[in-house]
Amino acid sequence: MLLLAFDHLGATIDLEGGPDVIRRRNLRGITRSGAGQRLRRLRSVRHEESGMTESVSIEPNLASDEVAPPTDKTTRRDFLYVATAAFGAIGVVASIVPFVSQMNPDAATLAAGGPVELDVGKVAPGQQVVVRWRGRPVFVTHRAPDALQKLKDPALLALLADPQSSELQQPPYVENWHRSIKPEFGVVIGICTHLGCIPLFEPQPDPTSPAADWPGGYFCPCHGSKYDLAGRVFHGVPAPYNLPVPPHRFASDTLIRVGENPSDSDFEFSSIRQL
Repeated sequence: MLLLAFDHLGATIDLEGGPDVIRRRNLRGITRSGAGQRLRRLRSVRHEESGMTESVSIEPNLASDEVAPPTDKTTRRDFLYVATAAFGAIGVVASIVPFVSQMNPDAATLAAGGPVELDVGKVAPGQQVVVRWRGRPVFVTHRAPDALQKLKDPALLALLADPQSSELQQPPYVENWHRSIKPEFGVVIGICTHLGCIPLFEPQPDPTSPAADWPGGYFCPCHGSKYDLAGRVFHGVPAPYNLPVPPHRFASDTLIRVGENPSDSDFEFSSIRQL
């Protein structure tokens, strides 16, 4: 006689030949996915002919079919590898940063601002070059003869707020009509005395641009301040003072050293009225 019994996991048990003969079929896969323990289930099967109750013990062999679930050990090991590598990289960067930093000039060196040399013999008349001194742009201009004549024009002087450079915006040795050591070479800090913008170099006179009846000079596009080619400020503009003139001297006929006074001067750039 054949009696079929079903457990709730889908295993089928065939009982053939009475209570003494039990054949088990389809026991593979009865464990729940990921279970890590051996499954033992007891089912009572009543043998209807003999009236006996037989207990069938089902002990599936999990060794060959069950895949071991992932454990926390693997996850922790991977995390430790990643963390160790990350901390190692951070350590390498931390050790390199001081080495790289020491190769850069410190703040005191940058603030001191050593002299900057420029060979003005290579600057053509009407042209301007820009060098940096103490982190500031310095405009060095080779003024053509007609531009020099313009600087002395009474019509231009009438438009200027400080044509005689009365305010302390330059060293004493350049308090003259051209505000420089040599008339043909102008040297000014290229920072507007209004709000610190960088003026544009517009040397050619123009009836409309960058402003009406433009005589030539420097024009600040931010708020319309105007300066002539000596850096002298116009009346009626936001800028209150002339462009500053930095310390400078000629080491030779054409080699200028910006940031260094002539030997007979001890002018301090920090004493200027406004930068």
